[in-house]
This record gives sequence, C-alpha cells and structure tokens, in this order.
Amino acid sequence: MNEHVAVLLGGISAEREVSLSSGRQVVAALREAGFRVTPVEVTQDLPALIRALTEPRPDVVFNALHGRFGEDGCIQGVLDWLGLPYTHSGLRASAVAMDKDAAKAVFRQAGLPVAEHCLVTREELEAADPLPRPYVVKPVNEGSSVGVFIVTEGDNRRAEIARDWRYGAHAMAESFVPGRELTVGVMGDRALAVTDIIADAGAFYDYESKYAAGGSRHVLPAHIHPDAYAAAMDIALRAHQALGCRGASRADLRYDDTGGEPGRLVLLEVNTQPGLTPTSLLPEQAAHCGIPFPALCAWMVKEARHGA
Repeated sequence: MNEHVAVLLGGISAEREVSLSSGRQVVAALREAGFRVTPVEVTQDLPALIRALTEPRPDVVFNALHGRFGEDGCIQGVLDWLGLPYTHSGLRASAVAMDKDAAKAVFRQAGLPVAEHCLVTREELEAADPLPRPYVVKPVNEGSSVGVFIVTEGDNRRAEIARDWRYGAHAMAESFVPGRELTVGVMGDRALAVTDIIADAGAFYDYESKYAAGGSRHVLPAHIHPDAYAAAMDIALRAHQALGCRGASRADLRYDDTGGEPGRLVLLEVNTQPGLTPTSLLPEQAAHCGIPFPALCAWMVKEARHGA
C-alpha cells in the first residue's frame, strides 16, 4: 500500500484539543493499517500549512480538524485549491452542516423533523426570552456542545448569557426537546447503529461529558422502541444525503419518550467531522458493526480518493 497520508490535527477553533486527540488516534491507526503517515499540526500559519502539503505532496489528506476553519468549508476550500483529495465531506456540505440555521433549512426541505428555532442578537437575548421556556441557546457555528445553555423556568441567567456571548453576532434559540440524547453514525450509504448517550456529570450532554473520561455512558445499541430505532437510522442517513455529505458523518437527535413509546424524534444537527478520540461515538459504533478502528480510518482514506 504505502500511500502517503498527511493527517491534519489541531487547528485554531475552540475544539483544538479534541482535534489533537482525534489526530493522534488516526495517525496510529493509519500506520497500523500500512500507510505512510505525516502528522501536520495546523496553526494560524496558513503558508506553513500549504508548504507542509506541497513539500512533499501527500497522496491523501486525512482531515482530523474540528470546529471552525476545520469543518466549515475553510480547510476544504484550501485543499480543493491545492487539488488534494481529502477525507470527509466537501466544501459545500461542510459549510452548510456547520451553519445550524442553513442546515435546518435543508432538513426541513427534506421533510426531516427539526425543533422550532430563531436567531437572536445579544441585545435581543438580553432584553427578552426569544422562545417559550425551556429553550436552548447555542452558537450558530460551533460544535461539541461549545457555548450551549439551557434556559429553564425560574432561570435568571439569560441576560448574563447574552452579555458574555462570544460566539458571533447571533445566537440560535431552539425549543428544548425533553427526553434522551441519541446519535447515529453514517458510513457512506449505511447508517451504523443508534447510541443512547447518558451524561453522568449532569442532565446535559455538554463538552465535558463528551470528552472527559467517565463523562457519559454510551448504551449501544440504544434500548428504545424498535420503530424509533429504525426511524433514527433512517433520519441520519437521509440527513447525510440531504446535505450532500461524503465519507462518514454523525447525526445527533433528541428522543422524546416522556409521553410513552414509540415517542418523537427530533434531528438536532449533523457532524461532518465526527470525533475520533478514545471516547468518540463513531468508532464505537463501527466496532459494534465489526469494523476495527484502523479499518475505519483506512476506509475514510479510500473514500477520499474516490469521493466527489
């Protein structure tokens, strides 16, 4: 084989540490799978990155970046400009998926279930509730539950959240969906499995729950009604296709079973750069389906060479 793969890791987003962890896992897995691997730590120095990708020129770029500039179409545009094949989704799908407002429009057009939402400025959020409580406030262009807050009845943090907001000119307010957090990984044209995520550190699956050891428990396969399980798999695959994703993605959903099963599913978002850390969900689901981590990473490299 001996293909030369450059693995991009780090980056300049709020998820830099997550990317470094993902990238280290990918480097080791690809070497185990027989590839010649060069780790490329991405910083603010774009000319240095371009030099690293042209001297010498790799056969494939494995994009292990997360967050802004890594999964929003920016690095994808650079790689397209350089004519290098790369893993995961292309520029357009990456940009749309990262913009939660734009992604919701695509999902709604495809007939997929989404929560009511609106965009608000800091001033509007400080002045009044944008939606009936409880609701969620989240950045339009961040991942990994960075900057996500739940505003409940009796909660007096709204003005403080608005004053401290540092994730862009607008925030997204979204109706809170009670119940459980589910996620579904997709590889190409196949939904893998449904995981029920139980956050042990609190009631919300936040950044700490996602990446801290012991921060959450993953029930795989999810113990939910068979009809809901099948519907979650279908929604994830249709969302992947609606956005025009390639390679692997992961759909996050809420499952409202508070009124009994089979319950109601709501699609929250699609992550076009699923985490590849020791606690990440996509590798866990792939292993559940009989795909070891080195084989998963090798498949991503193969898809990069043949994807649109």
